[in-house]
Amino acid sequence: MGDPWTAVADGIHLAVRASPKAGRDSIEGVVTAADGRHWLSVKLAAAPSDGAANEALVRLVAKALGVAKRDVTLASGATSRLKRLHVSGDPAALAAALQRMIE
Repeated sequence: MGDPWTAVADGIHLAVRASPKAGRDSIEGVVTAADGRHWLSVKLAAAPSDGAANEALVRLVAKALGVAKRDVTLASGATSRLKRLHVSGDPAALAAALQRMIE
């Protein structure tokens, strides 16, 4: 299975498939779409209104990776379930943390 992240010079780009209005916030693992792309599946308790689900996503990913919320930004997909996050930091350390998280 492929990884839902790509290393860049100042961190990683993370592909996320968000499911809002779930029972609780959780990272479910990696899913593969019909087109072969890989996404980190995340469930969020927040509703997708006024950016609440996006804020919950940033908070959850930052906590899971052990980085500050300011280091996680929404690069694209503000109104979509399929989102791209940019996480600032050491790409190797972030990739290792993600690998541990999805195993």
